[in-house]
Amino acid sequence: MKSLLNALQEGRLVELPDSDKGKSLEYLAHLIEAVPDLPGVPELYEAMQQRETAANTGIGLGVACPHVRAAGSGELICAVGWSPTGIDYGATDGKKVHLVVMYYIPDSQKNVYLKEVSSLAGAIRKEGGISPIASAEDIATVRERLLDWVSAAIEANIPDAKARMIRLEARQAVAEAAPLGPGVGGLQVVRAMIIALSDGHTVVLCQSSELTAVLEKENGLRPLLEQQAQFDRAGYRLVFHSAIPFDTRTLYDYWAIKLAVPAAAPGTQEPGGPKGPGGTPA
Repeated sequence: MKSLLNALQEGRLVELPDSDKGKSLEYLAHLIEAVPDLPGVPELYEAMQQRETAANTGIGLGVACPHVRAAGSGELICAVGWSPTGIDYGATDGKKVHLVVMYYIPDSQKNVYLKEVSSLAGAIRKEGGISPIASAEDIATVRERLLDWVSAAIEANIPDAKARMIRLEARQAVAEAAPLGPGVGGLQVVRAMIIALSDGHTVVLCQSSELTAVLEKENGLRPLLEQQAQFDRAGYRLVFHSAIPFDTRTLYDYWAIKLAVPAAAPGTQEPGGPKGPGGTPA
């Protein structure tokens, strides 16, 4: 359960902003893409979608484990999404999915991934099902339940004394690394609403004054918005969520995810140029 515990410690547990399956998978894929020095799959969301089309990854119990495999070695990485309302995922048992655990699996970690998913499913069954998460009032409660399940899986495989020590250390690490506060879970996420005016100017509404200033000064912002592109600015990765036209103006709604490494300077593009919907090259 190491990768799930790492996700909790590093802030990759989020409340999904949409109950649509495709948008939820795209959101989680972008969280994994934001992990520093991630090797392997350059277009993670597209690869994830292809695998999902080939075989639905709803494992039952209100849980889904979408995944993509990559050549070579590296760490097993996951991002966790909680849906309070549930996602019509098409799982074989017909139940809505409330917990989506997305995995990035290097070839060297295939067996580790299978063991982790098996341990997660076993812990959920042992704890009586997904209802504590499905009915949770907030992301803090979800985090506590997941820590319980991770602990249960650990305790099933190692002596009690060591398990209790690991459980205590895990809770302390999560509390220190992912403090609760405004935003989605412990991750630093802000909403950026950008109004594209008919005269070519933009108005930005965002909680980050630094990001607002950078976006409003950028001359090349309009084409990125029209492409519904993903791009990096001011230390944030901006992920397209929706666009609403209002006569001669358009409101673009983005989620800005704080990057763990410095983003590209304003006026520059990510390697490979601007990206279109879902991160595809424009």
